[in-house]
Amino acid sequence: MKTTKNAYLAKLTEQIQMKSVEVGKNLEGTTPPSVFIGRWSYPKVYAGPMMSSQMGDTSIMDSPESWIGENKTQDEIINYRMNLVRGKQLIKIDDLENPFVEKLQDISLASKSIDSEATFKKRPRGSMLTEDSMPHGPSATIEKFDIDAVRWDRQLEKTFYDTDLKAVDAVVNLHNKDVPFTAMQKAFSVGAIGVKSNRKLVPTRWSITACDSTLADEFLKEVRKFEILDTYRVYEFGALNNYYIIILTPTEWQYEWYEAFIKLMKNEELIFSDYETNGGKKEYSIVGGCYYTAKMAVLDHLLKIKKQSGLLILREAYDGYVPLGVFNVRENIKEAMMLPYLEFETLQDALKYSGTKLRIPISRYVKQGTLLNEMLHTKQTTLDMYFKSENNV
Repeated sequence: MKTTKNAYLAKLTEQIQMKSVEVGKNLEGTTPPSVFIGRWSYPKVYAGPMMSSQMGDTSIMDSPESWIGENKTQDEIINYRMNLVRGKQLIKIDDLENPFVEKLQDISLASKSIDSEATFKKRPRGSMLTEDSMPHGPSATIEKFDIDAVRWDRQLEKTFYDTDLKAVDAVVNLHNKDVPFTAMQKAFSVGAIGVKSNRKLVPTRWSITACDSTLADEFLKEVRKFEILDTYRVYEFGALNNYYIIILTPTEWQYEWYEAFIKLMKNEELIFSDYETNGGKKEYSIVGGCYYTAKMAVLDHLLKIKKQSGLLILREAYDGYVPLGVFNVRENIKEAMMLPYLEFETLQDALKYSGTKLRIPISRYVKQGTLLNEMLHTKQTTLDMYFKSENNV
């Protein structure tokens, strides 16, 4: 019986035990700065700050852009996140004049960690671990919340006060000003971006995909104008129990994403995939937010090098892998695109090389997918011939 990626990861996360920080009903410390907005009661949402009992600069706890480059381990990242306590209140998405929401906006636009103090209705308990959002420690309804004076990031401040600027343009402008994705996404989530009449609270999970897909769509408009690559390029990178192979193809834009989960619970080897042709994708991807964040990261690279190509991404997750949120995909792929690449004249040669770096045979990816299968046929190579040559690699 086939399973969906969501069902598989839900089962996986149930089995992973994480130890959260223990705190009482009163918490004095800092927010990195960080906020989280849930989605279950939409159009009312549970919104609130993420706080640490530590004092001083805690920004590393909510700065995924720095984790891969600084070689942070999975255990270190989990420790950061499990030390964040989530406070929450149930709020209508359009209640932006609410003093509590205004504090959340202050936090999201802040340029550095903020001293904060909270009183909870009950002692915070539990933890959260999902495939889309970064994990966090215990949570509880917040009764009283105060923060010290906040200094806003200059670029975010300008965007907040430009209430005629469309959200799409704001997100692209912030990206071009090198504002970290996480900071931009938080501002989007707390209704601090876009035309004033359209602003509202957006669940964290949705805001991540909204920013990723907005950037990807805008990048693609420009990438379509560029010359097409004349060879196959293979980029690769591995971290946090993942390995990525990224193949740029000498074609017009088209994109196929694969991810394999290998023996994470027992002896399972599951591959999930999704794709889009040159015409783009209309419905939400069946593999979730990672599809959009990977697309965005590679299109950003193509925009920088002023080239157009097709894209194949093969991701494998190995024993010990823990779902940490789509940042894992985004930052791994950004890292890969900054490294030297290998060039190949044919798709078969690019795949043969890729097969030496992956644990699941390339033939299984070909059988699972759509575009890759079609590309091999287009090159007048039957699957039988390809599988035969693969066995001789």
